[in-house]
Amino acid sequence: MGSAAVAREDQRIQQDVLAELAWAAEVQPNEIGVSVQQGIVTLTGWVDSSARRWAATRCAQRVRGVRAVADDVEVRLPGSPGVTDPEIAVAAGRALEWDSFVPAERLDVTVANGWVMLRGEVEFGWQRRSAERELRRLRGVRGVTNLLEVRPPAPTETDRLLRDVRRAMGRALAGGRVEVAVHGDVLVLSGVVRSWWERDQAERIAWAAPGVREVESQLLVGD
Repeated sequence: MGSAAVAREDQRIQQDVLAELAWAAEVQPNEIGVSVQQGIVTLTGWVDSSARRWAATRCAQRVRGVRAVADDVEVRLPGSPGVTDPEIAVAAGRALEWDSFVPAERLDVTVANGWVMLRGEVEFGWQRRSAERELRRLRGVRGVTNLLEVRPPAPTETDRLLRDVRRAMGRALAGGRVEVAVHGDVLVLSGVVRSWWERDQAERIAWAAPGVREVESQLLVGD
């Protein structure tokens, strides 16, 4: 693709990302800047919560042609007193307790200046993701550092793990271009998928596999 065609495609992606931000009710589009270079989207500006920042990134990822998203959006809490760290800590504890799939009794939450630190142990990788997702939604949260360790209840046979994950990928993804490998305790995904939705599906499947401690996604989004 020539430079002029690339520039036109970048302009189209920029317009589509801006339209997607305006479409999403959970985002403040007027406070987010969008620039695009060779399919890589950079988001700038500020929002008033970690949840809005996450939503803005997801908006950009949904747009066709986006290869990657650089999130430079800053979280600035409103100037009013707002939510205190103790209040966030209480809300975080309740949110984890209400999630029936997360072992809240084994998790520890600390909050400093609106930033949540999550420690403890879970048995499955998807529990690690679920706990972080619950905390990012809370009002007043600027960000989350997820230090949860995944400790499976029993060792998992590598060959069976690879076979099960590959079969699950085949059921969910039409292209079959995702390669799965195990390096130590890490399940590694590589290859090319057609959209960010497919990449999310592949990562969700990987994290849901019993015995997975960590997932490293090297997937590229392309045609």
